[in-house]
Amino acid sequence: MNMKKKLYTLLLLSLCTGLQAQSVIDEIIWIVGDEAILRSEVEEERLRAQYEGQQIAGDPYCIIPEQLAIQKLFLHQAELDSVEVNESTVNHQVEMRLNYYLSQIGSKEKMEEYFRKTQSEMKEEMTIAVRNQMTIQQMQQRLTENIKTTPAEIRRYYNSLPEDSIPTVPAQVEVQVISFEPPVPHEETERIKGRLREFTDRVMSGEADFAMLARLYSEDTESAKHGGELGFVGKGQLVPEFADVAFNLVDPKKVSRIVETEYGYHIIQLIEKKGERINCRHILLRPRISYIDKQNALIRLDSIADLIRSGKITFEQGVLQYSQDKNTALNAGVMVNEQTGTTKFEYQDLPPEVARQIYSMNIGEISKPFSMMDIQKNKEVCAIVKLRTKSGAHKANLTEDYQVIREMYENQLRAELIENWIRKKQRETYVMIDPEWAGCDWVYPGWGEK
Repeated sequence: MNMKKKLYTLLLLSLCTGLQAQSVIDEIIWIVGDEAILRSEVEEERLRAQYEGQQIAGDPYCIIPEQLAIQKLFLHQAELDSVEVNESTVNHQVEMRLNYYLSQIGSKEKMEEYFRKTQSEMKEEMTIAVRNQMTIQQMQQRLTENIKTTPAEIRRYYNSLPEDSIPTVPAQVEVQVISFEPPVPHEETERIKGRLREFTDRVMSGEADFAMLARLYSEDTESAKHGGELGFVGKGQLVPEFADVAFNLVDPKKVSRIVETEYGYHIIQLIEKKGERINCRHILLRPRISYIDKQNALIRLDSIADLIRSGKITFEQGVLQYSQDKNTALNAGVMVNEQTGTTKFEYQDLPPEVARQIYSMNIGEISKPFSMMDIQKNKEVCAIVKLRTKSGAHKANLTEDYQVIREMYENQLRAELIENWIRKKQRETYVMIDPEWAGCDWVYPGWGEK
């Protein structure tokens, strides 16, 4: 141990001793590098896990400190590598967690009593915890981003698996879709624009605050919780129509003109620019589709389905001629599973309206027209679907489930790389453990041993 570490340790231990003499409220139980782990941190993690129903497999006073120590290793490396997270995303996650606790416990007072902290103290600590968690995730992604596999490696991996380790793949389907949005009447568009002009006038006259109006009226529900704020983003992260206007704003006191995008109509207010990134807030309103317009769209889709069933056009031709779904229009209408990047879905991963349609359909069959929510745009659309393929539950094989097996193999490589990295950093990092907290059966033996 070098002199700096010795002095640092003695100072911390003397502080602990002084606290113990005055009836200990908190104490340092581990030191990892230059970072301390407190008894209170362990207790807080234990309480949180208990409340959220997480099972700790073993002694929490052994498992939790080791987990916190591993987090310190990643956070130190992230600081060296200048890893940064999106603060708007951090704030959003904190709000979600606080709202979850409030909804489960029932009131702010009961929540504060349970956690023995005020809501503002909880929010401050949660912000640090969430920021650290996201930083660690980004650091791990950076460590494993260069993992690449070849088909030959994946075949060798699959052939090496014991029979009882080959996973069972649930029933899966591939689905093609033709969808379009019913036309919006001119009167409805003008109503929406008039409402946004009213908001602009109220902000510019000082009668109302843009963030308050966003919270009350914006139909972008996620950003509305934060006063319409989007957080710092690059131009490529925004749809072009929105980006072109937002990145040309220069005065935070002014409001943009009305912008039309695929999501609806927006007004935008600049908050801050940093180089090639911008933070702004917006209010989104979406036109409403009338019952008659929706029925006319369903009738039109029924006619398209009849043309396909009679063989006058193929489903693929129907997609090219009629579908307004940008994500599938150039892919023969085949839906892509965003979770896996493949075209195969388990039933529960499909939009519920689509799953209901295809559950009892045969391969090649076309559904009746129906309406559904486009989750990305949060808009109601009308659609017909065709069941392209259907497979029952089966043991994974290289022919049908190559992507599943590749993901298994790459996950194993990631886990091994992370484990080796932890063991290396553990050997390189100074660690001191209070004797009362030592003697555990660690996942990574050797803490504090040099």
